[in-house]
Amino acid sequence: MVKISVLQHAPSAHLPTRPGDPTPTSRNLDPLMHPFARARERTRALNAAKIERMFAKPFLRALEGHIDAIEVLCRKPGTLNAVASGSWDGGILVHDIAEQKQVHRILDAHKGKVSGLCFSQGNGLLSCGVDTNIKLWDVSPRDEEVQQKPLHIFSGKSPFNSIDHHRSDAIFATASNIVQLWDETKTAAISNLTFPTAMETVTSVRFNPSETSVLGSIGSDRSFTLYDIRSGKAERRVTMQMRSNALAWSPTLPTLVLLASEDHNLYTFDVRKLSSPTQIYKAHVSAVMSCDWSPTGLEFVSGGWDRTVRIWKEGKGTRPEVYHTKRMQRVSSTIFTADARFVVSGSDDGNVRIWKAKAHERLGVITARERAAIEYRESLKERWRYDREVGKISRARHLPKAVHQAAKLKETMLEAQRVKEERRRKHTRAGESKPKAERKKVVLAEQS
Repeated sequence: MVKISVLQHAPSAHLPTRPGDPTPTSRNLDPLMHPFARARERTRALNAAKIERMFAKPFLRALEGHIDAIEVLCRKPGTLNAVASGSWDGGILVHDIAEQKQVHRILDAHKGKVSGLCFSQGNGLLSCGVDTNIKLWDVSPRDEEVQQKPLHIFSGKSPFNSIDHHRSDAIFATASNIVQLWDETKTAAISNLTFPTAMETVTSVRFNPSETSVLGSIGSDRSFTLYDIRSGKAERRVTMQMRSNALAWSPTLPTLVLLASEDHNLYTFDVRKLSSPTQIYKAHVSAVMSCDWSPTGLEFVSGGWDRTVRIWKEGKGTRPEVYHTKRMQRVSSTIFTADARFVVSGSDDGNVRIWKAKAHERLGVITARERAAIEYRESLKERWRYDREVGKISRARHLPKAVHQAAKLKETMLEAQRVKEERRRKHTRAGESKPKAERKKVVLAEQS
């Protein structure tokens, strides 16, 4: 009898486990059998970087309704889609970001511009304006538009510039010529907070979301001040080189505060050491007017007088993501949505614009196979980010011609200033003039 040897394979290794699944393939993973694996992977990384830039279309929708410049935006805590906007025409709109439509409208809420907005507990919305009034509105959804009256009016003695609500208690803070604390159940301010030697106009005020008894404010005299509402007084105050236009507390690090400055930069400070910033963020070519943290605390958005919206990585001071359109004018307010997937901006042209936080992100339902492919491309770009061509494509950003020219001019001016200081130092007595670090130039004085 002839003996026959049979090669036997397990069917489970060569057949799909379920109907519709792809047929499994067997591969020899010996690197000697794949001499071009690295070259193929680099080509895939290059294609992934190109695909990202090809599909980078961040703009989603412009929401109309205001007839004048938008001054302030705020999102509703505990929701993903509710955003309120206040304008120079005195009107207030509440938008649904998910459905991309207007859900509530209050005409002539204030005489003059609406300078501050914040949501209170429930469906309440607090607004303040230059007419020296604070008004509490009910913004619960309505089927029809009616002439609405405020639930409550709080009267002040001077125009208000900003307002912010406490995270859990029924109190809120306002900024005018002083910082005041108000109770929703009382008609007059319950506390006045001011620094003994301060004479400035307070332009913005914000409660710390984690340490809720800590309050921060910025003023027209280039100051940043910390208050403790338990003691009812100002604790620390620093005077900076130029004035700040906006401040925002980090949602994940209670001691980290972000300031948007008139000198085209943004600064993060650790409130335990206010003598110098922890990081300087440089890219804007004009005054930075607004800033807001992502709920993750890993990135933040800023809007400036240069008509651009920029998204920054926390701790990385250069090369932010840049958003712009032909019709968008000077950006006065920017916020992240609560799910960190979208950015909302308000500008002088009266439109509220919705942008994707990741310009190349695909919206809608994504299958498991698509998700795996996206994650694979992301890992390829991360692994090959130091490659010359891959890095060049990933970093490339288109800028409007006016912004590009202004950036070149600013670079030339800064270089001329650096050369001038270097020459002055060369021609002075040794040790008399020492170079000063950039971070040490920001804060001029600190008081406590």
